[in-house]
Amino acid sequence: MRIIKLILLLLTLFTLLGCEKKPKDAVAKMHWDRDMCERCKMAISERKFAVEVIDLKRNRVYKFDDLGCAVLWLKEQNIPINQDLKIWITDAKSGQWIDAKKALYTDDSITPMAYGLAAYTPQSVPKNHHTLHFQEAVKKIFEIEKLNTQKVKAQ
Repeated sequence: MRIIKLILLLLTLFTLLGCEKKPKDAVAKMHWDRDMCERCKMAISERKFAVEVIDLKRNRVYKFDDLGCAVLWLKEQNIPINQDLKIWITDAKSGQWIDAKKALYTDDSITPMAYGLAAYTPQSVPKNHHTLHFQEAVKKIFEIEKLNTQKVKAQ
């Protein structure tokens, strides 16, 4: 009888632990080299430039290989960046997830989709680099995309 009670106790404990709730805006598990970028459909493998957008209204998570893909996809979907979104990006130095809207960006990195933007916390940003805030990084993405579109039209 004790064994049955112990088994039931353990099952109850595992069930309760399995039901632990994480915050709605928490980073979802990334399956490196298997999860696909929502916009370009490339496998997300570069651990220092990945992005997750969490739509808090719809309770949906979208994954991207580059900040440029995330920003352009949001525009294509007519989802305002300032809407109920939590945007996470990996710190280019540590690989840890940080709030993309609070990050500092350098614009001289080699990134998966060639937008060149790498995110950092104020503590991890490389010294002697020009830095951008989130809205400046978004503006730069649109400028690069405009130039790319003009090049394609000129060909």
